[in-house]
Amino acid sequence: MKCLPNKSLRLSKGDKILPKLCRAIGHDARVQIVKMLLQKERCMCNDFVEALPLSQSTVSQHIKVLKDAGLIMQVKHSSKACYALNHDTLKQLRTLIVGL
Repeated sequence: MKCLPNKSLRLSKGDKILPKLCRAIGHDARVQIVKMLLQKERCMCNDFVEALPLSQSTVSQHIKVLKDAGLIMQVKHSSKACYALNHDTLKQLRTLIVGL
């Protein structure tokens, strides 16, 4: 049995967003960062560095990928920059995956 393409198949907005979110979450260090933020409301970069076997610069690169995808956001806590989950984007990721 052949799988014939449906010519009327069009990409939805979610179909375009899902790959970006999956790429962002597609590294074990970034999964750990998200898990840490699920347990705590906010974390500083140093919190991730202490918990992960990675250098500060590598952790910062992973944070940037998650921020660029909209999965985490930078928030002010006193005078220091902290990071928190963007629950709306995380919820969107869950919805898109369940909808596959």
